[in-house]
Amino acid sequence: MKEFDLIVIGAGPGGYETAAEAAASGLSVCLIERGELGGTCLNRGCIPTKALCKSADVALTLREASQFGVNPGDISFDYAVAAARKDEVVNMLRQGVESAVAGCTLIRGEASFVNDSTVEVNGEAFTAPRIIIATGSRPAELSLPGAEYAVSSDAFLSMTELPGRVTIVGGGVIGMEFASILNAFGVEVTVVEYMKEILPPFDKDIAKRLRMALSRRGINIITSAAVKEIRQDHSVVYESKGKTVELSSDMVVMAVGRRAVVPSGIENTSITVGRGGIEVDDLFRTTAPGVYAIGDVNGVMMLAHAASAQGRKVLGHEIDLSVIPSAVFTTPECAMVGLTEEQCKEQSLDYKAVKIPFRGNGKALAMGEADGILKLIVDNTTRQILGCHICGPHAADLIAEPALAMSAKLPVDAINETVHSHPTLTEVIALAAARV
Repeated sequence: MKEFDLIVIGAGPGGYETAAEAAASGLSVCLIERGELGGTCLNRGCIPTKALCKSADVALTLREASQFGVNPGDISFDYAVAAARKDEVVNMLRQGVESAVAGCTLIRGEASFVNDSTVEVNGEAFTAPRIIIATGSRPAELSLPGAEYAVSSDAFLSMTELPGRVTIVGGGVIGMEFASILNAFGVEVTVVEYMKEILPPFDKDIAKRLRMALSRRGINIITSAAVKEIRQDHSVVYESKGKTVELSSDMVVMAVGRRAVVPSGIENTSITVGRGGIEVDDLFRTTAPGVYAIGDVNGVMMLAHAASAQGRKVLGHEIDLSVIPSAVFTTPECAMVGLTEEQCKEQSLDYKAVKIPFRGNGKALAMGEADGILKLIVDNTTRQILGCHICGPHAADLIAEPALAMSAKLPVDAINETVHSHPTLTEVIALAAARV
């Protein structure tokens, strides 16, 4: 049996970054991975999707080039080239991960728990006083007739050709990003969402704004609709407002969230597994002494950067995990941090919210991307930011400023008193801070 100071199971963002930092601090670290380094985020999630989002953005820019005085002539799309570029980006970043974990003992294979402090891989036993489980998640699917005829997000990202018509089941982050990409490449897209609005975790004003923007691009979005069956010919049967409707399509993509992947042998431990994943406390300790669970596997917040932050917390860093921004890489982008206005109302908070449209921002107009709003929510007593919600150009980047202010417990006036360069998109945040 081989002994280490720390064993990390899973080499996604949370796992490999935590392992690399622990090794750099002088600990002997065993990192176990059954698949490719980088986990879901790098191989089947964040990075490949963002690479395709860029290709989609270029396609949309070319379509609208004439309004900028540029005539590109006949435009054709080669999705196979876009898919190949996506793979190149993933491979390049994977090499970076391999370099980052060079100080760890990397074991290729599937870990199975023998007991609370020992795991087995390929017939060999490994033990450590501390074990971090970072095994991530997999695509979820609805339990309904014909579910096997739908493809998962993993399968979608491995495609090199696109069908003419696609129905996406689920209007969350994954579903809306895929819808935006497919639409840009000329695919006829319909999104069927069970809830009353797309992007359920987001502020309703932001979700509505995105839905309207994507609808104008030709994406058919159906909300308050329950999918009942997927047929072999890829038609989708759903119920909405008491009516049963059948949609015809060439492909169905199942995008209804993700489920935690729990390591095998977990029954040999004292670890408690709940409905959302492995149960943890505020320090991400499981019910087994010395065993932690970070990232998607604990179901607390399924975001790559949340997994990395949780890993740093396990290593002893002081991090404010109450402030975690998230983003949707559609066109336009959406991003959020903190409480939505609906949550503020539910908690009976004394707050003020202001909405600033991008159409008054010089940079956004010059870019031809003035379709969007920013909502800033501030506590009337403390003047601290309760939440910020954006639908507009570069929303994923803009959210960092209010997130920093919230994490540092700065009043909104600190943003108002900071000079923002002109003309930039950040002036939308400054204007909101001045009016709230």
